[in-house]
Amino acid sequence: MSANSTAADRAAQTLSRPFTLGGLTVPNRIAMAPMTRAFSPDGVPGADVAQYYARRAAGGVGLIITEGTYVGHPSAGDNDRVPRFHGEDALAGWKDVVDEVHRAGGRIMPQLWHVGATRAEGSGPVPDAPTVGPSGIGLDGGPAGRAMTQDDLDAVIAAFAEAAAAAERTGFDGIELHGAHGYLIDQFLWERTNRRTDGYGGDPVARARFAAEIVAACRKAVSAGFPVVLRTSQWKAFHYDARLAGTPQELEAILAPLAEAGVDAFHSSTRRYWVPEFEDSDLNLAGWTKKLTGKATISVGSVGLDKEFDPAMFEGGAARSGVAGIEKLLDRMERDEFDLIAIGRALIADPEWARKVLTGDTGALVPFATEQLQTLH
Repeated sequence: MSANSTAADRAAQTLSRPFTLGGLTVPNRIAMAPMTRAFSPDGVPGADVAQYYARRAAGGVGLIITEGTYVGHPSAGDNDRVPRFHGEDALAGWKDVVDEVHRAGGRIMPQLWHVGATRAEGSGPVPDAPTVGPSGIGLDGGPAGRAMTQDDLDAVIAAFAEAAAAAERTGFDGIELHGAHGYLIDQFLWERTNRRTDGYGGDPVARARFAAEIVAACRKAVSAGFPVVLRTSQWKAFHYDARLAGTPQELEAILAPLAEAGVDAFHSSTRRYWVPEFEDSDLNLAGWTKKLTGKATISVGSVGLDKEFDPAMFEGGAARSGVAGIEKLLDRMERDEFDLIAIGRALIADPEWARKVLTGDTGALVPFATEQLQTLH
């Protein structure tokens, strides 16, 4: 048996296992990572968006997590081509997406999003809305918008809860809350951007309070079996060395209140899934998160590419897709370090990436190239 066929057999056996999350069972361990595409004019996903996700479902992806979608708060977004998750027109568009994905045999969750202090003043669907964040501090440490009042906090929590309820009503199979990459929820978790002196700032537990209240409100707004996933990360947009936690103990202090609030699974975002998160252990962020919380985890980071995620990928060149580099992934998944693996740019390149990997047809994989970002294939 050749090395390639051995890798393909391992991939099929390891990744084809079903997984149950709350009341949802997904047919395999492959998820589609959320990736902003900005192909929804006025925030309304159209037939092209529905077919884009349906192609990935038909191509064998077990769980689709949509691109980030703005919750119904005036300051949530900064781009009017990014889809909304509020308003009759946008939700009708999402209903078509859900129907097409389900028709193709897939499972799908929306990623619910508020960009917080990363929003440029005057941008987005509601240009007159103020930019808000925990402390009026941007990711670079400079001024950005204004600090949120209690009324602001309550309004955002309600907006997430309303979006969660709308997701279940619309027929989605769960939700993911975007708590990573330096956006609003993550801005509260990170000490650089959260300098509050009230109950939402200070030590890691206090900084996690806002996220925990969003999780609890969403959990209350949906049925008991409807999965609530939370995406977290150490790194922030263009701040790749940023860290929420320098030790497992610090990470546990942040995650424990979130798990207790009702998170069913954590989506632990890293740029390279194979990099150990802390010294003296080869566990990655998803592995540590699962160990510390006992919750299911999704890992992600440069899977199926021959070079890691990097901003330069948007400036030209290509990254080949395949299984040649996933032996380390299979090792980790065989020992259940984490439960699902999310695939990003490899799935932009090839909607049938999952099917080809699961059936050993890896010679037919389409490589990722940056010009593919210009179309919604």
